[in-house]
Amino acid sequence: MAKYYHITTYGCQMNVHESEKIAGLLNEMGYECCDDVQNADIAVFNTCCIRENAENHAFGNIGMLKKLKANKKNMIIAVGGCLTQQIGKADILHKKFPYVDVIFGTHNLGKLKDYIIKKQSNKKAVIEIEEDDGNLYEEIRSLRTSYPNAWVNITYGCNNFCTYCIVPYVRGRERSRKSKDIISEVKELVSLGYKEITLLGQNVNSYGNGTDEISFPELLAELAAIEGKFRLRFMTSHPKDFSEDLAKVIAANEKICNCVHLPVQSGSDKILKAMNRRYMAADYIEKIETLKKHVPDCAITTDLIVGFPNESEEDFAATMELVNKVGFSSAFSFVYSKRDGTVAAKMDGQISEEISKMRIMKLIDLVNSQTREQSKKYINKTVEVLCEDYDKKKGLYMGRDEYGRMVYFNSETDLIGEFLNVEISSANGISLLGKVV
Repeated sequence: MAKYYHITTYGCQMNVHESEKIAGLLNEMGYECCDDVQNADIAVFNTCCIRENAENHAFGNIGMLKKLKANKKNMIIAVGGCLTQQIGKADILHKKFPYVDVIFGTHNLGKLKDYIIKKQSNKKAVIEIEEDDGNLYEEIRSLRTSYPNAWVNITYGCNNFCTYCIVPYVRGRERSRKSKDIISEVKELVSLGYKEITLLGQNVNSYGNGTDEISFPELLAELAAIEGKFRLRFMTSHPKDFSEDLAKVIAANEKICNCVHLPVQSGSDKILKAMNRRYMAADYIEKIETLKKHVPDCAITTDLIVGFPNESEEDFAATMELVNKVGFSSAFSFVYSKRDGTVAAKMDGQISEEISKMRIMKLIDLVNSQTREQSKKYINKTVEVLCEDYDKKKGLYMGRDEYGRMVYFNSETDLIGEFLNVEISSANGISLLGKVV
């Protein structure tokens, strides 16, 4: 009789890839994936705590399983990820949701199989939150779910300690994987037919720092030399470590997408200093100019935070000015989310929700206007698109060009995983519509 699992993932691509690792572990145990949690024998929540609404969303979905668990006594509910790794959150979870069977952290994901077996032989809940031991667990094999895209970790953890960010506390100190392991993994993925490889890390630019490993630009060059037609992307980059060598490597290798995600967070020097970002607005602009010198058509995307403690109207205006100056291809814009355990959470001068909401709307309007203008430039041009999926609601296939712009198009045949040329006929904000030529 078939056994099924269902994984709910919150947060970024890092978590998406970690859910693939969880899927790999469950697959080894003989479980198959199902789309509906109602049919699952094991339900796993891979949580995120970067922002409050992600945490609240997870709590809400876990709570919705209370009735299902009462009707399916043998069903196992497991909760892991960043949320559980926070000090005291595992106890809160256990008290709030006593029907959760397994609670594990970011540092002991590889032991989930053991925890499930232990729970199956014992009525008592299994709660194990381990501290960062500095090790990398290469033996966890992913069950990849994002074809033709594949995610590859090159670093884990973070050493930057931005004052608003919980990541160093729940992910531990930065560790770099061995370059030979990364290169071997990418070679295997290309041989299996994956067409877009995204390198993951909290700060990919600092790959190899403090070790005998090669630098990030050197690693990229090695990966770009692998035979086969595929694209290389990476995220996330920290501006303080973005180098001219990296810009040169992007320019020299056509497999590396001319699209760089470089989070600036704010255009105000006062706020950047309070965030502990370790660069000023002028430094960021200089990095952009260096990148554009070598890769003139590079699309720049970013992250922006408004409502950080003590952000004045002048500080917000400086962010708007920087956005106007750079002309981002797109941006992820957020209202500051107070995270317990971070330095910023203890700062005076917390900004009201009303002011933050006004500022985020102004910022989003500006970013969207820039995105629309850039999208219009695509009309009547032909671009190479990697077909990634089929949108059932639209009845169209979808994929991105190397600059990250989403393109929708019609096809009578399945094109997922294929590179194809699409002539753009219209633009709708960040997405484009075209026909295969």
